[in-house]
Amino acid sequence: MNQVGILVELYRAKKHFDELLTQSGNSRRVSRQIIKWLEGATIEEIKERANTATMTIRKMGISYTIYSEGNNLDRAWPFDIIPRIIPSAEWNNVQKGLIQRTKALNHFIHDVYNENKILHEKIIPKELVFESPNYKKECIGVRPKHKIWAHICGSDLIRNHQGEFQVLEDNLRVPSGVVYMIENREITKRILPDLFSNHSVLPVDDYPAQLYKTLSSVSPSKDKRPCIAVLTPGIYNSAYFEHAFLAQQMGAELVEGNDLTVTKDNVVYMKTVSGPLKVDVIYRRINEEFLDPEVFRKDSYLGCKGLIRAWKQGNVSIVNAPGSGIADDKAIYAYVPKMIRFYLNEDPIIKNVETFLCRDSDIVQYVLQNLDKLVVKPVNESGGKGILIGPTSTAMERKTFTNLLKKTPELFVAQPTLSLSTAPTIIQNEAAPRHIDLRPFILSGKNFWVSPGGLTRVALKEGSLVVNSSQGGGSKDTWIIEDKE
Repeated sequence: MNQVGILVELYRAKKHFDELLTQSGNSRRVSRQIIKWLEGATIEEIKERANTATMTIRKMGISYTIYSEGNNLDRAWPFDIIPRIIPSAEWNNVQKGLIQRTKALNHFIHDVYNENKILHEKIIPKELVFESPNYKKECIGVRPKHKIWAHICGSDLIRNHQGEFQVLEDNLRVPSGVVYMIENREITKRILPDLFSNHSVLPVDDYPAQLYKTLSSVSPSKDKRPCIAVLTPGIYNSAYFEHAFLAQQMGAELVEGNDLTVTKDNVVYMKTVSGPLKVDVIYRRINEEFLDPEVFRKDSYLGCKGLIRAWKQGNVSIVNAPGSGIADDKAIYAYVPKMIRFYLNEDPIIKNVETFLCRDSDIVQYVLQNLDKLVVKPVNESGGKGILIGPTSTAMERKTFTNLLKKTPELFVAQPTLSLSTAPTIIQNEAAPRHIDLRPFILSGKNFWVSPGGLTRVALKEGSLVVNSSQGGGSKDTWIIEDKE
C-alpha cells in the first residue's frame, strides 16, 4: 500500500481536522501536489529524504538544549519533511486577527501601568492584575515609545475539529522559536527543491530585517543606525543558537550582562576593544527577574545594574519591555476578547479557547469533578510544564492536581481537551497523522508585521497533544501559498 493508502486507513474513524487530507482521505485543494508526491514516493525515497534532512541539520549546526538532571544536552533539531500548507486567503484573515489581538494586549499593558481604565470599568478584576507575580510595580508610570510594551509576540494557534483557528495562548515575555521557522524553510528548499519550486510560497527569511526595523523604530536615538544589542544569558541557554543567529543577521551586537554598564546619568554603554559604545536598544533574551539586580533579583549575574533606571529615563529601549508578562498570564488570557472590545471597539477576529478560571469557587468544583476530561494549566508556567492532560492522566496525577486545586486554585486555569488538527508526519519511514500547533510571530513598533506562517510544532508521539520540543515534539516547515489550483 502506498503512503496515501496508509494515511486513509489511519484517518478513517478519526475526528480531527487534517491540514492536508479531508475526512474521506482526499487531498485538500492546496495540498494536491504534496499528496501526489507522497502517493508516488517509495519507503526508500522517504527514508533517503529524511536522512538528508537529518544530515543537513547537523551540518548547519541547528540544535536545541534540553535540561536533564542538571545537565545541558544539545540535541539535533527534530524536523519532519512533509510541509504544512495554509492557503493565503485564510492566512490573511488570521494575520488581521493577530494584529488586532497584539494591539489590544499592548493597550492593556500600557493601561495597567498608567491609567487603569479597564480596571476602573471592572472589565477585568483588579486582583487578577495586582496579585499576579507578573505585575511589576517598578513599571508604573513608564510610557515606552509608541506605547508598545510587547514588541515581539509569539501567539500559539490551534485548529479545532472544524478547522477553525483559535488562539491557545500568548507569549509576550521572551518568545522563542523564530530561528527554527527560518531554518525549517532552508532545510525544505534543500531536500524538496522540485516540490518547493512548484508552489508559490511566501518567504520567511526576511524576519531578521523586519525585526531590525521594529527595534530601530523604538530607539530613543535619532541616529539612522541605532546601536542594538541582543542580551543573552550565554552559551548554555537553550535558545542561544537563536540569539546568535538573530544578532548576526541584524548586524547587532550579541552581549551578556557583564558586557554592559550604566553610568550615573543613566546611559547604557557596551564594552568594546575601542572603548565604551552607547547602546540605544536592548533586545533582551533573559527573563526580567534577572535583568537588573538593583531592582529585581539581587543575586542575578545575567543582567546589568541600572538598566531599569536607564529605561525609565527613556535613554534606552528594552524589548520586550519589563512588565509585559502581565499580559502573558493564562488567567488574563481569558479576558483578551473583552480587551479587544474595550480598547478597539471591535469583535475578536480569532477566538479564544474556552477557559475556566479556577479562582472562582463554583468553577473549581466543576474542574475537580471533570479532571479526567479537562486540561489544567498553571497560570505562570510555559513550555508545557506542570500541565495535566485529563484523558491521558493517571489516577495519581489527578490526585496530585486535586490537592493543588484545593490548596491554590487561583494558580490554575482549565480548558477542554482540544481536538488539535493533524498533519501527515514521517514516523519510522511511513506517513502517519500527528497533532500540530502553530506559533506565528507578530512584531510591534511604529508599524505591525506578522510572519507569513510560523513555527509548526508536531507531537511526534501517537495520540499526544504535547508539541513542545522539550517534551519530545518536533517541527515542520509552514507554507502560506496562493490557492490557485
